[in-house]
Parts: sequence; structure tokens; C-alpha cells
Amino acid sequence: MENLTYEIAHGGSLILLFMFILLLAKTAKDLFTPYQVDEELSEKDNVALATSMAGYFASITVVYIGALLGPSKDILQDLVSVGGYALLGILLLNLSHEINDRFILRGFSNVKEIIEDRNVGTGAVQFGSYMASGLIVAGAIHGEGGGVWSIVVFFLLGQIGLIAFTKVYNWLTPFDLHQEIEEDNIAAGVAFGGTLIAVGIILMKGASGNFVGWGENLSIFAMDAALVFILLPVVRFFFDKIIMPRTSLDHEIHHDRNLGAGLLEMIGAISFSVILLFVMR
Repeated sequence: MENLTYEIAHGGSLILLFMFILLLAKTAKDLFTPYQVDEELSEKDNVALATSMAGYFASITVVYIGALLGPSKDILQDLVSVGGYALLGILLLNLSHEINDRFILRGFSNVKEIIEDRNVGTGAVQFGSYMASGLIVAGAIHGEGGGVWSIVVFFLLGQIGLIAFTKVYNWLTPFDLHQEIEEDNIAAGVAFGGTLIAVGIILMKGASGNFVGWGENLSIFAMDAALVFILLPVVRFFFDKIIMPRTSLDHEIHHDRNLGAGLLEMIGAISFSVILLFVMR
């Protein structure tokens, strides 16, 4: 009976902490953006911002789960540990938003596209960027022996990986990614946003595990990052030439703006990265 009471108190306190973390995450978003989230979502029915915010809150949840998976001690210590990592996650995710605006979707003003043009494609890319960043942070939190500095370092390395992959992705496709998204091509935004999530899953694998030392852990991360640039383009070619043999994935996304094709690319990339996660444990 005593153990049951403790488990209920322990679980209830962590649920209440999660609700508080979500409130703090919403407050941070209002502080770090030039618009009011409530006004855009409730009064203006801004689907583009809702898409972006969905990725933001989902990534906060991923970071929180990453902190929960660590070793449990007692209620107070768990609350302090999980809460501290979650707060760090909020800061890093808001930093990832700035990095996304300045380096990933650098060809235009993200605020203008989201708030003025209500560009859902831009919102989809921000969704993917948030999720990728959240997965990397969660991976860096999970395991023993690391700390705040290791989380920050792997987060920054992950951001570099996302930026570099954006350049590779833009080089592989026969269309200008930034131009397509700026012109409200939702299919292009969904496809690329999903691919960013796939990159985040693979980089999460590289950042996770016990921290043994900078040399060994950075080597593991570098090897997994290399898989991103080698295998994900192959997966895209596979879906383009084999899964959709009667048409071209690029044609469907670029010319027809086929949202179904964008969803297929998204699911293909994410599915492959999840399989890779479990195959190469």
C-alpha cells in the first residue's frame, strides 16, 4: 500500500510538472516572438502558426520524456532533475526557432510567411525543425555521465547537421526549396519538414547513450551524422523511382503541388530512420 501511494504521488507530481512546463513553454513563445500566439490561434484561426506550435509542443513533450527516462531517485530529486532539463529544452527549442529562420529557411522572412501570409508550408518546416531539435536534445539528455554542456554541444552539432542537410536536400531536388515554400507549396513544406524529423531521429541516436568521453561520443555522433547524408538521399531515390514508378516525386511536389506526394516522402524518410534506429542499436 505504501509503494502504491508513493507511485501515485510520484506520477501525479510529474504530470503536474509537465503541465507547468507546457505553460512555461507557451509563455516563452510569447516572449520570444513579435506576435501574440493566442490572438493568432483563436481570433485569426492561423493554421500555419498552429502547425508550427504543434511541432513546438510535441518537441517539448519529447524532451520531457527524454528527461523522464533517466534513473529515478525520489520525488523531489526527480522533479528538480526533470524540470531543469525541460527548462533547458525550452531555451534550446526557442534557439532552434531562430536558427531555422536564419539558416534553414533563410530565403525569406518566416514571421511574414507565418503571420501575414499564413503559409502552412512554412509552418510544416518549422514543425519538422522543432521535432528534429527536440529529438536531438532528448537523445543528449538520455543516458548517464553527461551534463548541461554535453546537451548544449550535441544540440549545436545537431543544428549544424540540419543546416548542412538542408543544403544537400536543396542540391538534390531540381527545384528551389525556398522558392517553393515561399510560394505556398504545402507539399514541398510537408516533404522537407518530414525529412528534417527523419534527420533528427538519426542524430538523436548519435547523441544518446551514456557519456563516456568527448572523443568516443563525438565519434559515434559523427558516424550517425554521416548516415544522414549517405542513406536519406538513397531513400528518397527509392521512393521516387520504385514506389512511384509512373511519375516523378519531384514533378508531383514541384509542378502539381501534390500534398499526397509530400506526405509519402515524409513518411518514407521517417519510417526508414525509425527502422535504422532499431536495427543499429
